[in-house]
Amino acid sequence: MPRIVRFHETGGPEVLRIEEQPRREPREGEVRIKVRAIGLNRAEAMFRLGQYLETPSLPSTLGYEASGIVDAVGPGVDGFRPGQAVSTIPAFSMMQYGMYGDEVIAPVHAVVANPDHLGFNEAAASWMQYLTAWGALVDLAHVHTGDFVLIPAATSSVGLAAIQISLAAGARPIALTRSGAKQAALERAAPGVPVIRTGEQDLVAEVQRLTDGKGARIGFDPVGGPTVEKLANALSEGGILFEYGALSPEPTPFPLFAALGKGLTIRGYTLFEISRDPARLQAGKSYVLEGLASGRLKPVIARTFPLEQIVEAHRFLESNEQVGKIVVTVGD
Repeated sequence: MPRIVRFHETGGPEVLRIEEQPRREPREGEVRIKVRAIGLNRAEAMFRLGQYLETPSLPSTLGYEASGIVDAVGPGVDGFRPGQAVSTIPAFSMMQYGMYGDEVIAPVHAVVANPDHLGFNEAAASWMQYLTAWGALVDLAHVHTGDFVLIPAATSSVGLAAIQISLAAGARPIALTRSGAKQAALERAAPGVPVIRTGEQDLVAEVQRLTDGKGARIGFDPVGGPTVEKLANALSEGGILFEYGALSPEPTPFPLFAALGKGLTIRGYTLFEISRDPARLQAGKSYVLEGLASGRLKPVIARTFPLEQIVEAHRFLESNEQVGKIVVTVGD
């Protein structure tokens, strides 16, 4: 029988269990996929902990990104056929669909055909990171040549995606990381991109130096917490600060004086703003597929684990040691 990953209580990685379940036939508008690779995301760890945007109904599946082979399609599904290599896009609730398993069901609107040159690991590592960064930087902020873009947590998969998308637009990303521990790896992953060690350097002063006193037009922050005030002070007149995560356990202050003095836009953002809008999702898909085909977008994979080590994979996810995406492999 197919295996899936579920949790029966919220908590640390140890609550994850690999369980067998009867095979389910895809219903109308659904696709069944034989999974070959799974991309891990911080959102899934937060969901497992009960600290995400939606509260899990237990026992719960989880997982947004999987890549594999179409096994069967439900009634009314056009454009996909058994044997086709596909991936899933985070465009559904994990309480309805979970992609952690060796055979999964996905809604057809969240399925995309893999580019011919892309392996399963890279395909499973692409959609969350690139669509998240594209939605904020391209669709909403209209990043363009000459823009400076501040990217906290730059060693994360989304951070590296934001660097690549900024460079593709002719913008000038500035990578932020807390210490020098990851700086060398970050410089290898994103050669030539300046790095600020926020725990060791004056963030605002360094941004002023790198931008000739102008500040950055865009900030793309998954952390929140006290550093938001520094990010706001490092932005230019009329700048925009995206808050798309809540990794900091500390309260996030509103940077009132910077917002007033510079006319800043500070807004919350998640990928679902894009993935629930069919037109914008299609535009994002086209951008990512073209970028992957041209080589301008290239996923960085930090480490792989077999499905049988899903608990260890989640522990590594929470260690913050990775540079890039963690991928779980399934089968051969």
